[in-house]
Amino acid sequence: MKNSSIARNACPRWVTGLICGLGWMALAGAPAQAQTYPTKTIRLVVTFPTGGAPDILARLFSEKSQLGQTVVVDNKPGAGGNIGSDVVAKAVADGHTLVMGTVGTHSINGSLYEKMPFDMVKNFSPIALIASAPNLLVVNNDLPVKSVPELIAYMKANPNKLSFGSPGVGTSVHMSGELFKSMTGTSMTHAPYKGRQFYIPDLVGGSIQLVFDNMPSALPMAKEGKIRALAQTTAKRSPAAPDVPTMAEFIPGFEATTWFAMFAPANTPKHVIDKLNAEVLRVFKLPDVQERLKTLGLDAVLSSPEELAKYQGTEITKWAKVIKESGAKAE
Repeated sequence: MKNSSIARNACPRWVTGLICGLGWMALAGAPAQAQTYPTKTIRLVVTFPTGGAPDILARLFSEKSQLGQTVVVDNKPGAGGNIGSDVVAKAVADGHTLVMGTVGTHSINGSLYEKMPFDMVKNFSPIALIASAPNLLVVNNDLPVKSVPELIAYMKANPNKLSFGSPGVGTSVHMSGELFKSMTGTSMTHAPYKGRQFYIPDLVGGSIQLVFDNMPSALPMAKEGKIRALAQTTAKRSPAAPDVPTMAEFIPGFEATTWFAMFAPANTPKHVIDKLNAEVLRVFKLPDVQERLKTLGLDAVLSSPEELAKYQGTEITKWAKVIKESGAKAE
Protein backbone atom coordinates (compact mmCIF):
# COMPACT_ATOMS: atom_id res chain seq x y z
CA MET A 1 0.00 0.00 0.00
CA LYS A 2 2.89 2.33 0.85
CA ASN A 3 4.45 1.85 -2.61
CA SER A 4 1.10 2.59 -4.29
CA SER A 5 0.79 5.83 -2.33
CA ILE A 6 4.29 6.87 -3.36
CA ALA A 7 3.48 6.08 -6.99
CA ARG A 8 0.40 8.28 -6.86
CA ASN A 9 2.20 11.14 -5.17
CA ALA A 10 5.03 10.87 -7.67
CA CYS A 11 2.72 11.96 -10.51
CA PRO A 12 3.49 15.65 -11.19
CA ARG A 13 0.71 18.08 -10.49
CA TRP A 14 0.84 19.47 -14.03
CA VAL A 15 0.06 15.98 -15.41
CA THR A 16 -2.93 15.65 -13.10
CA GLY A 17 -4.13 19.10 -14.15
CA LEU A 18 -3.74 18.22 -17.83
CA ILE A 19 -5.73 15.02 -17.44
CA CYS A 20 -8.51 16.88 -15.61
CA GLY A 21 -8.54 19.58 -18.28
CA LEU A 22 -8.79 17.05 -21.07
CA GLY A 23 -11.64 15.33 -19.23
CA TRP A 24 -13.63 18.56 -18.97
CA MET A 25 -12.97 19.29 -22.65
CA ALA A 26 -14.28 15.85 -23.61
CA LEU A 27 -17.43 16.38 -21.56
CA ALA A 28 -18.01 19.80 -23.09
CA GLY A 29 -17.14 18.62 -26.60
CA ALA A 30 -20.35 16.73 -27.42
CA PRO A 31 -22.80 19.61 -26.93
CA ALA A 32 -20.35 22.04 -28.53
CA GLN A 33 -20.16 19.80 -31.59
CA ALA A 34 -23.95 19.73 -31.84
CA GLN A 35 -24.07 23.52 -31.58
CA THR A 36 -21.55 24.10 -34.36
CA TYR A 37 -23.68 22.50 -37.11
CA PRO A 38 -24.03 23.84 -39.72
CA THR A 39 -20.61 25.32 -40.40
CA LYS A 40 -21.15 26.20 -44.07
CA THR A 41 -23.84 26.58 -46.75
CA ILE A 42 -26.37 23.74 -46.86
CA ARG A 43 -27.08 22.32 -50.31
CA LEU A 44 -30.65 21.05 -50.72
CA VAL A 45 -30.89 18.99 -53.90
CA VAL A 46 -34.21 18.87 -55.75
CA THR A 47 -34.35 15.96 -58.18
CA PHE A 48 -36.73 17.68 -60.62
CA PRO A 49 -36.75 21.04 -62.44
CA THR A 50 -38.12 24.25 -60.98
CA GLY A 51 -41.85 24.82 -60.59
CA GLY A 52 -43.01 21.47 -59.26
CA ALA A 53 -44.03 20.54 -55.73
CA PRO A 54 -40.56 19.31 -54.60
CA ASP A 55 -39.02 22.58 -55.78
CA ILE A 56 -41.74 24.68 -54.08
CA LEU A 57 -41.21 22.88 -50.76
CA ALA A 58 -37.43 23.16 -50.97
CA ARG A 59 -37.61 26.89 -51.65
CA LEU A 60 -40.03 27.43 -48.77
CA PHE A 61 -37.54 25.71 -46.46
CA SER A 62 -34.66 27.70 -47.93
CA GLU A 63 -36.52 30.97 -47.41
CA LYS A 64 -37.77 30.29 -43.87
CA SER A 65 -35.01 28.22 -42.26
CA GLN A 66 -33.01 29.70 -39.40
CA LEU A 67 -30.06 27.34 -39.13
CA GLY A 68 -27.41 30.05 -39.11
CA GLN A 69 -26.28 29.21 -42.64
CA THR A 70 -27.81 29.73 -46.09
CA VAL A 71 -29.78 26.85 -47.60
CA VAL A 72 -29.20 26.77 -51.37
CA VAL A 73 -31.63 24.86 -53.60
CA ASP A 74 -29.86 22.87 -56.32
CA ASN A 75 -32.08 21.40 -59.07
CA LYS A 76 -30.57 18.25 -60.53
CA PRO A 77 -33.26 16.53 -62.66
CA GLY A 78 -33.07 13.35 -64.69
CA ALA A 79 -33.69 9.58 -64.60
CA GLY A 80 -36.88 9.87 -62.56
CA GLY A 81 -35.01 11.70 -59.82
CA ASN A 82 -32.17 9.19 -59.60
CA ILE A 83 -29.45 11.60 -60.76
CA GLY A 84 -30.00 14.12 -57.99
CA SER A 85 -30.62 11.47 -55.35
CA ASP A 86 -27.37 9.72 -56.25
CA VAL A 87 -25.45 12.95 -55.70
CA VAL A 88 -26.72 13.05 -52.11
CA ALA A 89 -26.30 9.32 -51.53
CA LYS A 90 -22.59 9.71 -52.27
CA ALA A 91 -22.09 13.03 -50.43
CA VAL A 92 -20.21 13.51 -47.16
CA ALA A 93 -22.53 12.57 -44.29
CA ASP A 94 -22.20 15.81 -42.35
CA GLY A 95 -25.63 17.35 -42.96
CA HIS A 96 -24.46 19.94 -45.49
CA THR A 97 -25.90 18.05 -48.51
CA LEU A 98 -29.57 17.02 -48.36
CA VAL A 99 -32.24 15.89 -50.80
CA MET A 100 -35.94 16.64 -51.14
CA GLY A 101 -36.97 13.04 -51.74
CA THR A 102 -40.21 11.93 -53.35
CA VAL A 103 -42.33 8.80 -53.46
CA GLY A 104 -40.58 8.07 -56.76
CA THR A 105 -36.98 8.49 -55.70
CA HIS A 106 -37.37 6.79 -52.33
CA SER A 107 -40.13 4.19 -52.79
CA ILE A 108 -40.84 3.43 -56.47
CA ASN A 109 -37.61 3.51 -58.45
CA GLY A 110 -35.98 0.58 -56.67
CA SER A 111 -38.59 -1.77 -58.14
CA LEU A 112 -38.91 -0.04 -61.50
CA TYR A 113 -35.28 0.31 -62.57
CA GLU A 114 -33.26 -2.80 -63.30
CA LYS A 115 -30.09 -1.11 -62.02
CA MET A 116 -30.10 1.58 -59.36
CA PRO A 117 -27.06 3.77 -58.58
CA PHE A 118 -28.01 3.78 -54.90
CA ASP A 119 -30.08 1.91 -52.33
CA MET A 120 -33.25 3.84 -51.43
CA VAL A 121 -32.99 2.81 -47.77
CA LYS A 122 -29.38 1.94 -46.96
CA ASN A 123 -27.81 5.03 -48.53
CA PHE A 124 -29.96 7.61 -46.74
CA SER A 125 -30.79 8.88 -43.26
CA PRO A 126 -34.46 9.93 -42.98
CA ILE A 127 -35.03 13.45 -41.60
CA ALA A 128 -38.75 14.19 -41.90
CA LEU A 129 -41.83 13.55 -43.97
CA ILE A 130 -43.00 17.02 -45.04
CA ALA A 131 -46.14 16.89 -47.16
CA SER A 132 -48.38 14.76 -49.33
CA ALA A 133 -50.76 15.59 -52.14
CA PRO A 134 -53.09 13.99 -54.63
CA ASN A 135 -52.17 13.81 -58.25
CA LEU A 136 -54.75 15.47 -60.45
CA LEU A 137 -55.92 13.75 -63.63
CA VAL A 138 -56.02 16.60 -66.14
CA VAL A 139 -56.79 16.41 -69.85
CA ASN A 140 -56.45 18.59 -72.91
CA ASN A 141 -59.52 20.78 -73.35
CA ASP A 142 -60.18 19.37 -76.83
CA LEU A 143 -60.39 15.77 -75.61
CA PRO A 144 -64.11 14.88 -75.83
CA VAL A 145 -64.45 13.60 -72.24
CA LYS A 146 -65.61 15.38 -69.09
CA SER A 147 -65.51 12.57 -66.53
CA VAL A 148 -63.53 9.47 -65.61
CA PRO A 149 -66.21 7.06 -66.93
CA GLU A 150 -66.24 8.96 -70.23
CA LEU A 151 -62.43 8.75 -70.39
CA ILE A 152 -62.47 4.99 -69.77
CA ALA A 153 -65.14 4.48 -72.46
CA TYR A 154 -63.16 6.62 -74.92
CA MET A 155 -59.94 4.71 -74.24
CA LYS A 156 -61.61 1.34 -74.69
CA ALA A 157 -63.05 2.50 -77.99
CA ASN A 158 -59.68 3.96 -79.04
CA PRO A 159 -56.95 1.69 -77.61
CA ASN A 160 -53.48 3.26 -77.52
CA LYS A 161 -54.73 6.43 -79.19
CA LEU A 162 -53.96 8.59 -76.17
CA SER A 163 -50.61 9.52 -74.64
CA PHE A 164 -50.00 10.54 -71.03
CA GLY A 165 -47.04 12.64 -69.96
CA SER A 166 -44.88 12.54 -66.85
CA PRO A 167 -41.73 14.23 -65.54
CA GLY A 168 -39.90 10.91 -65.76
CA VAL A 169 -40.09 7.14 -65.35
CA GLY A 170 -40.93 6.06 -61.81
CA THR A 171 -42.48 9.33 -60.71
CA SER A 172 -45.85 9.26 -58.98
CA VAL A 173 -47.23 10.98 -62.10
CA HIS A 174 -46.06 8.04 -64.22
CA MET A 175 -47.14 5.35 -61.77
CA SER A 176 -50.61 6.88 -61.34
CA GLY A 177 -51.09 6.37 -65.07
CA GLU A 178 -49.84 2.79 -64.88
CA LEU A 179 -52.18 2.08 -61.97
CA PHE A 180 -55.06 3.56 -63.97
CA LYS A 181 -54.31 1.32 -66.96
CA SER A 182 -54.00 -1.74 -64.74
CA MET A 183 -57.26 -1.14 -62.84
CA THR A 184 -59.37 -0.17 -65.88
CA GLY A 185 -58.03 -2.58 -68.50
CA THR A 186 -57.21 0.28 -70.85
CA SER A 187 -54.09 1.10 -72.83
CA MET A 188 -52.27 4.33 -73.60
CA THR A 189 -48.70 5.40 -74.32
CA HIS A 190 -46.42 6.83 -71.65
CA ALA A 191 -44.45 9.90 -72.74
CA PRO A 192 -41.69 10.69 -70.21
CA TYR A 193 -40.28 14.23 -70.20
CA LYS A 194 -37.35 15.86 -68.41
CA GLY A 195 -39.70 17.93 -66.29
CA ARG A 196 -43.11 19.47 -65.92
CA GLN A 197 -42.28 22.64 -67.84
CA PHE A 198 -41.69 20.47 -70.92
CA TYR A 199 -44.90 18.43 -70.92
CA ILE A 200 -47.38 21.14 -69.92
CA PRO A 201 -47.07 23.01 -73.26
CA ASP A 202 -47.62 19.69 -75.06
CA LEU A 203 -50.68 18.95 -72.90
CA VAL A 204 -52.19 22.37 -73.59
CA GLY A 205 -51.33 22.06 -77.28
CA GLY A 206 -52.68 18.53 -77.62
CA SER A 207 -49.48 16.61 -78.44
CA ILE A 208 -50.27 14.56 -75.35
CA GLN A 209 -53.81 14.27 -74.04
CA LEU A 210 -53.62 13.67 -70.30
CA VAL A 211 -51.38 13.81 -67.25
CA PHE A 212 -51.74 12.65 -63.65
CA ASP A 213 -49.93 15.81 -62.54
CA ASN A 214 -49.07 16.84 -58.97
CA MET A 215 -51.99 18.90 -57.69
CA PRO A 216 -49.84 21.91 -56.66
CA SER A 217 -48.70 22.21 -60.27
CA ALA A 218 -51.93 21.33 -62.10
CA LEU A 219 -54.66 22.91 -59.98
CA PRO A 220 -53.88 26.57 -60.79
CA MET A 221 -53.95 25.83 -64.52
CA ALA A 222 -57.20 23.88 -64.21
CA LYS A 223 -58.78 26.79 -62.33
CA GLU A 224 -57.66 29.11 -65.13
CA GLY A 225 -59.39 26.84 -67.67
CA LYS A 226 -56.21 25.99 -69.58
CA ILE A 227 -56.71 22.26 -68.91
CA ARG A 228 -59.63 20.20 -67.55
CA ALA A 229 -59.47 18.41 -64.18
CA LEU A 230 -61.32 15.09 -64.07
CA ALA A 231 -60.29 13.50 -60.75
CA GLN A 232 -57.81 13.47 -57.89
CA THR A 233 -55.96 10.34 -56.87
CA THR A 234 -56.23 10.32 -53.06
CA ALA A 235 -58.96 8.40 -51.22
CA LYS A 236 -60.62 11.62 -50.02
CA ARG A 237 -61.21 14.90 -51.80
CA SER A 238 -58.67 17.58 -51.03
CA PRO A 239 -60.02 20.77 -49.42
CA ALA A 240 -58.13 22.64 -52.15
CA ALA A 241 -60.37 21.07 -54.82
CA PRO A 242 -63.62 19.98 -53.13
CA ASP A 243 -65.56 19.93 -56.41
CA VAL A 244 -63.16 17.53 -58.13
CA PRO A 245 -64.12 13.88 -57.50
CA THR A 246 -61.64 11.20 -56.49
CA MET A 247 -60.66 8.33 -58.75
CA ALA A 248 -61.96 5.95 -56.07
CA GLU A 249 -65.49 7.29 -56.61
CA PHE A 250 -65.37 5.62 -60.02
CA ILE A 251 -62.66 2.99 -59.53
CA PRO A 252 -62.95 1.49 -56.02
CA GLY A 253 -59.59 1.03 -54.34
CA PHE A 254 -57.72 3.49 -56.55
CA GLU A 255 -55.27 5.54 -54.49
CA ALA A 256 -51.96 7.10 -55.43
CA THR A 257 -50.60 9.66 -53.02
CA THR A 258 -47.51 11.62 -53.86
CA TRP A 259 -45.31 12.62 -50.94
CA PHE A 260 -42.20 14.62 -50.23
CA ALA A 261 -39.60 14.11 -47.51
CA MET A 262 -36.13 15.27 -46.62
CA PHE A 263 -33.21 12.85 -46.44
CA ALA A 264 -29.49 13.11 -45.67
CA PRO A 265 -26.71 10.70 -46.64
CA ALA A 266 -26.54 7.50 -44.57
CA ASN A 267 -24.67 7.72 -41.26
CA THR A 268 -25.25 11.44 -40.80
CA PRO A 269 -24.76 12.07 -37.05
CA LYS A 270 -27.91 11.89 -34.94
CA HIS A 271 -27.51 15.38 -33.49
CA VAL A 272 -27.49 16.78 -37.04
CA ILE A 273 -30.58 14.78 -38.03
CA ASP A 274 -32.38 15.92 -34.87
CA LYS A 275 -31.53 19.57 -35.53
CA LEU A 276 -32.72 19.35 -39.13
CA ASN A 277 -35.92 17.55 -38.10
CA ALA A 278 -36.71 20.25 -35.55
CA GLU A 279 -36.16 22.98 -38.14
CA VAL A 280 -38.29 21.24 -40.80
CA LEU A 281 -41.14 20.92 -38.30
CA ARG A 282 -40.77 24.55 -37.22
CA VAL A 283 -40.77 25.92 -40.78
CA PHE A 284 -43.71 23.90 -42.04
CA LYS A 285 -45.82 24.69 -38.98
CA LEU A 286 -45.54 28.44 -39.60
CA PRO A 287 -49.05 29.85 -40.26
CA ASP A 288 -48.10 31.51 -43.57
CA VAL A 289 -46.39 28.34 -44.79
CA GLN A 290 -49.40 26.22 -43.77
CA GLU A 291 -51.66 28.59 -45.71
CA ARG A 292 -49.39 28.40 -48.75
CA LEU A 293 -49.49 24.59 -48.67
CA LYS A 294 -53.30 24.60 -48.49
CA THR A 295 -53.68 26.83 -51.53
CA LEU A 296 -51.42 24.44 -53.46
CA GLY A 297 -53.35 21.34 -52.41
CA LEU A 298 -50.51 20.07 -50.24
CA ASP A 299 -51.18 18.52 -46.84
CA ALA A 300 -48.49 19.02 -44.20
CA VAL A 301 -47.58 15.56 -42.88
CA LEU A 302 -44.75 16.24 -40.48
CA SER A 303 -42.96 13.31 -38.88
CA SER A 304 -40.01 12.12 -36.87
CA PRO A 305 -37.11 10.39 -38.67
CA GLU A 306 -38.35 7.06 -37.30
CA GLU A 307 -41.90 7.62 -38.58
CA LEU A 308 -40.57 8.52 -42.02
CA ALA A 309 -38.47 5.34 -42.13
CA LYS A 310 -41.52 3.21 -41.26
CA TYR A 311 -43.75 4.95 -43.81
CA GLN A 312 -41.11 4.62 -46.51
CA GLY A 313 -41.00 0.87 -45.90
CA THR A 314 -44.76 0.47 -46.37
CA GLU A 315 -44.65 2.57 -49.55
CA ILE A 316 -41.82 0.47 -51.03
CA THR A 317 -43.92 -2.66 -50.51
CA LYS A 318 -47.07 -1.06 -51.96
CA TRP A 319 -45.46 0.24 -55.14
CA ALA A 320 -43.45 -2.93 -55.75
CA LYS A 321 -46.80 -4.74 -55.97
CA VAL A 322 -48.28 -2.12 -58.33
CA ILE A 323 -45.23 -2.26 -60.59
CA LYS A 324 -45.31 -6.05 -60.74
CA GLU A 325 -49.03 -6.17 -61.51
CA SER A 326 -48.92 -3.40 -64.12
CA GLY A 327 -45.81 -4.72 -65.86
CA ALA A 328 -44.32 -1.22 -65.82
CA LYS A 329 -40.60 -0.91 -66.44
CA ALA A 330 -38.10 1.88 -66.96
CA GLU A 331 -37.80 2.58 -70.65
